[in-house]
Amino acid sequence: MTFELTILGSSSAIPTSEKYPTSQVLNISERFFLIDCGEGAQIRLRKMHFSFEKIRHIFISHLHGDHFFGLPGLISTRNLLSIRSDLHIYAHSLLVELIQPLIDHMKGELGFRIVFHPLNFKQPELIYSDKHVEVISFPLKHSVPCCGFLFREKEKLPNIRKEKITEYAIPVRQLQAIKEGADFTDEKGNIIPHALLTIPPAPPRSYAFCTDTAYHEAIAETIANADLLYHEATFLSDLEEWAGKTLHATARQAATIALKANVKKLILGHFSTRYKELEPFLQEARAVFPETELASDGLRFSVTSPPQKNGC
Repeated sequence: MTFELTILGSSSAIPTSEKYPTSQVLNISERFFLIDCGEGAQIRLRKMHFSFEKIRHIFISHLHGDHFFGLPGLISTRNLLSIRSDLHIYAHSLLVELIQPLIDHMKGELGFRIVFHPLNFKQPELIYSDKHVEVISFPLKHSVPCCGFLFREKEKLPNIRKEKITEYAIPVRQLQAIKEGADFTDEKGNIIPHALLTIPPAPPRSYAFCTDTAYHEAIAETIANADLLYHEATFLSDLEEWAGKTLHATARQAATIALKANVKKLILGHFSTRYKELEPFLQEARAVFPETELASDGLRFSVTSPPQKNGC
């Protein structure tokens, strides 16, 4: 099953000829979540061949323009394409006041419903849940209220070993109960333990998005053991004092968070446009956390599940 992050934009506040402002798409088993929506996000969606109709949930970390200026254009295009499915936006409650006048002046009546979900900037909170995925918001440390997001698969049921179905003549009607934890009693009254009949499921995969933020150790507990962590690295350590004043992070600080949270892979992004070469970011972070990569517009990062034995 797919678990893939696509970087649409990796720049900080000012876009460049090669890098757009922050925006990402996370595909979890063909559920598509748009994370931040900087200027030009819809152009990147087009270039990367994402379906606008499948973008139904958008998560906006905070109300600095480079993280939401792409919304009006995306909403307008969605309307022009005659998409009718609801669009859910998770953001600061003030976002409605900022973009509603633009929506009201769009050509023609909006053909779908926009559902706004206000974020909690004081403590972690479950903000989305379906049968397969849950999303938790958590406060970051920035100059305006800002949230990170943790996307996490839900625990799957175990698979039943196919050879055991034949060996014990297990009826189809009992398979679901066994998956849910029941033992099986055969025709002779023998109890076959659930553990003998099943294969443990693959561990749930997770992705943590942390931008914009100063160094903030409190988030390590919330994002602990994530498979992927995207953490802003606006500056290098020679500008650590300036990073603190502007409530941003350095590459070394991002790597330290990754180390403390015991994540599997760190992705650095939100680079200041003052830097023409990004290799020093990688070197600085890898000195602390070797499993570090640099975000770049168009890059994809996948998390694969370990192969499972034969089961159903």
